[in-house]
Amino acid sequence: MSLLKQIALIAPTASGKTAFAIEYAKQHNANILSLDSLAIYKEMDIVSAKPTLKEREGIKHFGIDEIYPNSPFNVTTFIELYKKAKERSIKEKKSLIIVGGTSFYLKSLLDGISPIPPISEDSYQKTLKLCRDIKRAYNFLYTIDSKYMQHIDIKDYYRIEKMLNLYFETGLSPTDYFRANPPKPIIVEPINIYEIAIDKITLRDRITQRTKQMLSMGLIDEIAYLEEKYGRALNPMKAIGVKEVLDYFDGVYSKKELEEKIIINTARLAKRQRTFNRSQFPNRITVNLEELKMKII
Repeated sequence: MSLLKQIALIAPTASGKTAFAIEYAKQHNANILSLDSLAIYKEMDIVSAKPTLKEREGIKHFGIDEIYPNSPFNVTTFIELYKKAKERSIKEKKSLIIVGGTSFYLKSLLDGISPIPPISEDSYQKTLKLCRDIKRAYNFLYTIDSKYMQHIDIKDYYRIEKMLNLYFETGLSPTDYFRANPPKPIIVEPINIYEIAIDKITLRDRITQRTKQMLSMGLIDEIAYLEEKYGRALNPMKAIGVKEVLDYFDGVYSKKELEEKIIINTARLAKRQRTFNRSQFPNRITVNLEELKMKII
């Protein structure tokens, strides 16, 4: 058991998490681990709404500007970042605040993930061949393990590919493999999880203002640069704020429609984030931002 003091802060996008985390870190001599699926990438600055170096106010942030958009990435990346942040914080005798909208990664830290064996070239090629028709690949897995696959979307290429690799490498269905290799929690110490409560109208207004700000800061130019450098196939190029600008380039939207589409899709994301947080963190402490400041700062 370490002596590390740590808390987690979850909330939908544009709810004020980042500014609060920095204020908390200054007051409590803490480092910050960002659980954000876009802020982790270098060069994706405006679209990720990551805090600038000036806004970070000298607070050490893990999980921001860690890798390039074309770098390999999965949930284990965040697990390694947590271990690094924890070790650094203990060494520096600092607290750690874990904050982000992608709370799936926090769930992974709390529950752990099962170890995945190295995938041979033979297994990889079998998977690649089958995934040329993703519907066929899904149906193949469904006949092997309907119980597991009923919870996976037929268009979820990443997870279908992962399960095929696992099956071809081990000969075990996903259910059998994970039963034999249960996950082990990464965060084993008690940790308070706070959720920022914010009403839908206020959140929609914040999303609208942030979208306008991102566009005025040069979002379109940033996506043009990313497209020229990395193309459109990478997963980060399918994120909200990126895909809409790419459609704008293709003439699908006018500039006004582009703004509206980003706002709509961001609001939908926020709704999904809220639903996930309610279902996955039953012991979370939900308070509004002002109450939270009084409670823990």
